[in-house]
Amino acid sequence: MSDLSGVKALVFDVFGTVVDWRTSLITDFMWWGKGRGISTDWTALVDGWRAVYSASMDDVRKHPERGYVMLDDLHRRSLEKLVEQFAIKGLTEADLDHLTKGWHRLHPWPDSVAGLTRLKTKFVISPLSNGNVALLTNMAKFAGLPWDLIMSAELFEHYKPDPETYLGAARLLCLKPEEVMMVAAHNYDLKAAQKYGLKTAFVARPTEYGPLQKIDFEATGQWDIAAKDFGGVADRLGC
Repeated sequence: MSDLSGVKALVFDVFGTVVDWRTSLITDFMWWGKGRGISTDWTALVDGWRAVYSASMDDVRKHPERGYVMLDDLHRRSLEKLVEQFAIKGLTEADLDHLTKGWHRLHPWPDSVAGLTRLKTKFVISPLSNGNVALLTNMAKFAGLPWDLIMSAELFEHYKPDPETYLGAARLLCLKPEEVMMVAAHNYDLKAAQKYGLKTAFVARPTEYGPLQKIDFEATGQWDIAAKDFGGVADRLGC
């Protein structure tokens, strides 16, 4: 069993780990579209939007000479292409802004707030997300997420899984990497965090992608903790 006595802070992946982005966006857009008289396959649009998420960030990572682009802007660029692809007509600038900021209005998984609140009694807790600072701050307000601070890829101008994100979080907290635990529902995220010296906790979110889910049903690495929810992480850490 791993020695976790030195852990002082927990940092969390957010999209899929803390919040249910897929259900949140589909429900939000369906109700909004109904009110605006706009009909389209919102489920397909949301799935298509998420499908280009990693590629949009990888393009930024591979071309540092172009400068860093925050996630809100990447989301907007992807949305504009999807609106054209889905032939959605009549959207105003305000409509596109509202849809883009749907990512600011995501609902937490049922165990998230209670689990984070328990963990907060013993540890510093923060997101370590590819979302930008404004997105994560607005989401925390909307969803009632009790973070101690907001850490974002934007602060380091590097997207995960670049080392600058994981090591940057430890640096900002004035902690050694091994004093920080990365909590995520994605094995690739934990693999990178472990590579750079952080402790790791896997939380299963087997419905994140709905019927499209193909990976991350269970822990596939030698992580320090594997749990079914945040309550299980809190149990293991004595909270």
